[in-house]
Amino acid sequence: MNTLPPDDEALHAYVDGRLDADRVRTLEHWLQNHPEQAARIAGWKRDAASLRATWAGLEPLPADTPLAPPQIRRQLQRQRRARLGLVASCVLALGLGTTLGWQARELRMAGERLPMADAVAAYRLFAGTDVPLESGAGRDSPLQGWLQANFGAAGAAPDLQSQGFQLQGGRMLSTPEGAAAMLVYQDADGARIGLYLRPRSDRFSQGERRDGRLLAQYWAEGNTAFALVGPATQARMRQLRPLLHTAG
Repeated sequence: MNTLPPDDEALHAYVDGRLDADRVRTLEHWLQNHPEQAARIAGWKRDAASLRATWAGLEPLPADTPLAPPQIRRQLQRQRRARLGLVASCVLALGLGTTLGWQARELRMAGERLPMADAVAAYRLFAGTDVPLESGAGRDSPLQGWLQANFGAAGAAPDLQSQGFQLQGGRMLSTPEGAAAMLVYQDADGARIGLYLRPRSDRFSQGERRDGRLLAQYWAEGNTAFALVGPATQARMRQLRPLLHTAG
């Protein structure tokens, strides 16, 4: 059995069905051992099928018209490469558009960040769990000293005992704008509210919003922004806010 690589003429003859049975068996055995060439020939066969489909139903060509199958196949291959290039360009454009769209979405979401979202997150982390708090009782406590050092008079922890809430402690935090803190208060039934302090940003505006089961009320005094956060079902939340600030 001849195992030499067949030339293109033999391969084209194989695709056109012009080889005898022995040569077909020999060539197919060779193709089994050369998968890359087998894939190449399979492409030629698809081209030939497309060519036959194109010619189906057309009037017979003049007898002296040269068909030149290899040249026709090369033309079909060029057309297929052009189509693939167009598809690739569309995919690239779609991918680029999707990437830019996601980046624009992220920038838009950053610009539309919910007000005092850090206050709600701090409440969930420190007031909504059993995470240990730094002691806040007493004027000489480290927390009180830290608050006054960073927020001045605005950092004085309010006394809410008359409203049934006892200061449990707090946590000193940090934000891109500067120091922050979460003060945690608890009533006799174990209900907790949090008072959050941080530097006031340029785009800050007072208001309130629901976040799941929580209600956040926020305002500012001078350069300090505040947020009172607690369960939305806590009726005293709205009664407490007027006691915690003197300016809007």
